[in-house]
Amino acid sequence: MQFKLGLIINPVAGLGGSVALKGSDGENTAAKAIELGAQAKANSRTQAALEVLLPYKSQLTIYTVNGDMGEHAAKALGFNVEVVYSANTLTTSNDTEAAAKVLKSLGVDLVLFAGGDGTARNICHAIEDTIPVLGIPAGCKIHSGVYAITPKAAGRVVEMLVKGELVTVADADVMDIDEEAFRQGTVKAKRYGEMQIPSEVRYVQAVKNGGKETDELVLADIAAHVVSEMDEDTFYIMGSGSTVEAIMQEMGLENTLLGVDLIKAQTLIAQDLTANQLLDYTRGHATQLVITLIGGQGHIFGRGNQQLSPELIRAIGKDNIIVVATKTKLQALDGRPLICDTGDSTLDDELTGYIKVTTGYNDHIMYAVGYDNQEK
Repeated sequence: MQFKLGLIINPVAGLGGSVALKGSDGENTAAKAIELGAQAKANSRTQAALEVLLPYKSQLTIYTVNGDMGEHAAKALGFNVEVVYSANTLTTSNDTEAAAKVLKSLGVDLVLFAGGDGTARNICHAIEDTIPVLGIPAGCKIHSGVYAITPKAAGRVVEMLVKGELVTVADADVMDIDEEAFRQGTVKAKRYGEMQIPSEVRYVQAVKNGGKETDELVLADIAAHVVSEMDEDTFYIMGSGSTVEAIMQEMGLENTLLGVDLIKAQTLIAQDLTANQLLDYTRGHATQLVITLIGGQGHIFGRGNQQLSPELIRAIGKDNIIVVATKTKLQALDGRPLICDTGDSTLDDELTGYIKVTTGYNDHIMYAVGYDNQEK
């Protein structure tokens, strides 16, 4: 029996991440991102998911949209493809919704889509919870619970379905935030509905935990330790999030909560930097990176910090990555590993293993990174 896989790609998803625009929603945002040097990655991330399904080519047909909304990615890998909706060259959210409705009418077994929270909203608006869906994370904002943890993980979930394995279908929340407020440093998350997903907990992410850390004493201890270890001749890239914000506050420095800043000798060098700016500032200099994890999900790369490009991470090196988190935040993962979704699968593999996490003053634990190493 042929598995009928629907496929929709938002080709501009995530464009604003690497150039510090914090999203691609809004009029002219995608064009501005391209002007600043951003490169579209939604198609390559979709191909990473589809590559998992290559052994099953004869068992599935992909129903999709013309061009970069699905056709190119699927045909490039040699899948049997049927184009069931044609979008204009400059695609819009209307195309996403219209394509989703067509896929619903065709009775596909699953709608696989690539994008961010805005794309999930579009899909939800079109089909609600009538058929199962699964998101390939390609956007800047991934607060919704309808996404796999990485593109490859999305492929593995579909593989389970194609093979006829028992996979629970459950409802998951579709969330989104106000991008304009987000660009000003404020997170305003809202639930827009729910959709059915194949609920395989190893591969599908939780809804992001909102709010700041509440254990101020622990954060103060973490901050004091990191600051005490800083070298005055080293650049420090300060990632996003409230745990890193506590370190900036310890030094009395202004912080970009939802962006990436650069400091040296406890002095603010530059704020809210893009991927290219980070490379320009740090090239040839000793550099360390201070990051935390996304609460409830465990991502340390690939969620809200796309400015930290694979090129930058490689240049810094794993030994110069400082991960900070409270033990409460780690315990909430219930044993699930930290996740790297850099957009470069080779780099993600290189980062797997165990990493030291600073959890207090002179207090550290070793924690696993990467789900792939659990299955090899």
